[in-house]
Amino acid sequence: MRNKLRSLILAGLLFAASAPADLVIDVEGVAQPTPVAIVPFGWEGSAPAMPLDVARVIIDDLRRSGRFDPVGEDKMLQKPTDGADLDFQDWSFVGVEAVVVGKVIQTADNQYTLQFQLFDVFGRRQLVGFRMPNVTRATMRGAAHRAADMIYEQLTGIKGVFGTRVAYVTAKQQGDGRLYALIVSDQDGFNEYTIMESTDPIMSPAWSPDSRQLAYVSFEGNQSSIWLQTLRTGNRFKVSSKPGINGAPSFSPDGRKLVITLGGIDGNLDIHVLDINSRRTTRLTTHRAIDTEGSWSPDGKYIYFTSDRSGGPQVYRVPASGGTPERITFEGSYNARPRLSPDGTRLAMVHNDRGNYRIAVMDLERRDLIVLSNGRQDESPSFAPNSDSLIYATRQGRNGVLETVSADGLIRQKLEPRAGGDVREPVWSPFPKF
Repeated sequence: MRNKLRSLILAGLLFAASAPADLVIDVEGVAQPTPVAIVPFGWEGSAPAMPLDVARVIIDDLRRSGRFDPVGEDKMLQKPTDGADLDFQDWSFVGVEAVVVGKVIQTADNQYTLQFQLFDVFGRRQLVGFRMPNVTRATMRGAAHRAADMIYEQLTGIKGVFGTRVAYVTAKQQGDGRLYALIVSDQDGFNEYTIMESTDPIMSPAWSPDSRQLAYVSFEGNQSSIWLQTLRTGNRFKVSSKPGINGAPSFSPDGRKLVITLGGIDGNLDIHVLDINSRRTTRLTTHRAIDTEGSWSPDGKYIYFTSDRSGGPQVYRVPASGGTPERITFEGSYNARPRLSPDGTRLAMVHNDRGNYRIAVMDLERRDLIVLSNGRQDESPSFAPNSDSLIYATRQGRNGVLETVSADGLIRQKLEPRAGGDVREPVWSPFPKF
C-alpha cells in the first residue's frame, strides 16, 4: 500500500503519447432530456454571415449537459428572431417546453451586440431577456457560452458551467524522450492553448480562485519545483524548490497560500502551508507516514489530505491553523486524492472498488459514499464550480482520456483527443470573473 501511495505522487511521470489538437465530446449516458428549441439567430451586419453560429454553440452546450434535447431545425414550424413574433401554439405542437430566439447585431467594425430571449412554452411567458453589447469576434464564443449558462440556470436552477475552462497535462513521444505540455481549453474543448511545454515532466496543475493563475509542479533540472504562472501574460515564478520532493499544490480560498507536499532526502512526505508572498512554510503534519495530496475546504478551515498512517491510503483532515488530524474515510482499503465540492457538501476521491480504482463521492453530512465512475484506473477528480459535475482521468486502451460525470452519476461524457494521445490530471476552473 505504501508503494502504491508513493506511485500516486509520481503518477504524472508515467504516461506518454500524443498531445491533442482539441477534444471530441461524447455524451455516453443521459437522464431523461427536456425537449427545447434554439431557433437560428438572426443576423444584422455588413458581412453575408455572422462571425459565429451562436445558436449552434448554445445547442451544443445544452445537448452536452445531457439534460436537454434540442429539436432539429427541420422540425421548427417557424423561425422568429424576436419574441414578438413567437407563436406558442406552433411550439406546443412540436412538443418543446422552452424556446430561445435571438440575433447578433453589428454595431461597428468588430463590434457586435448579442441578444436573446427564453420563453416557457406551456406558461406562454418570457423567462429571460438579455443583451450583451461590445462583443467582438474573439469574445463571441464566450458570449454564446454565457447565454447558454443563463438559459441552463433558468431551466434547471443550477448555475451553468459552459463558460468555464479546464486545465490538463499531456505528453508525446519526441525522439528518445517525451514532450510534456500544460494545456488550457474551454469546457467544450475549443480555444485550446499551451501554457507550459517542457521535456521535463509537468504535473499537478491547480487553479487560483480568480482563474488568473495556475500552480503546477515541474521537474526542470531534475528537481521537483512548484511554479505559479499567470495565464494572461505567461509570466511565471518558482515558489518552492526545497531539497527532495515539492509537490501537489492547491490554493487556499483567498488565493494567498498554497497547501503543498514537501519531503526531504529521506523521502518522508508531510503537508505544509506555503505563504505565497513571503515564501514561508508551516508544517501541518509530522507523522512518519506518507501525507500528501492536500486540498482546502471552501471555508478555509480545514485541509483534507491522503495518508497511509492507518496502514493504507485514507483521507484525513487537519485544521488549517494546525492541530490533530482526523480520519474521514473508513469504507474500503483505499481512498486517496481528496477534493471538496465548492459548496462544501461533498468529498470526491479515488476509491478502490473491488480491485478497480474509481471516482467516488462522499456526502460529508451523512458520510455515505457512492461510486460514480466505471473504469479500472480512474484518477484525479475535480469538481465543476457549480458542484454538480466532476471531471477525472481514465484509461481507454493504452491512452488516457478525460471523462465528466454528474454528481448523481446519471450523466457521463467522454472527452477524447481528436488526434489520439494521452491526457491526464484535469482540473476544472472556478467561475470566470466578468
